Amino acid sequence: MKFSRRARQEVEVNLTPLIDVVFLLLIFFMVSTTFTKETYLSIDLPESSSQSNRVADLQIEILITREGDFAINGVALINRQQSTLRAAIGKISEGDTAIPMVITADSATPHQSVVTALDVAGQLGFSRLSITTTLTNPAD
Repeated sequence: MKFSRRARQEVEVNLTPLIDVVFLLLIFFMVSTTFTKETYLSIDLPESSSQSNRVADLQIEILITREGDFAINGVALINRQQSTLRAAIGKISEGDTAIPMVITADSATPHQSVVTALDVAGQLGFSRLSITTTLTNPAD
């Protein structure tokens, strides 16, 4: 008995739907990805050393009271204006912006007063700033 052989059909895998799905996934991930530009502030952190650091001979200390009044190196200013603060810092620093500056604010100080002090220091070109706070008794 002679059987007739069937013609072999070539097996074919259609890749078109697979490619379509891959492109759709690629487009989905591209659209759903968020591109955000992160902004950051560069801070130089102090390093520990076994040697004791000497305290700077000259530094400018701005003290901000609970009411928002300014005092520079223990001398109170006559008002809270930015121009008065700028003139006082300029007089004490004599144009030397390498002098370290410490801004000490009361814990209940209005935020605007601290921002004003930082703004004046930045406008004058001071880059060595330290910020401290003091906690006062609310009953005072």
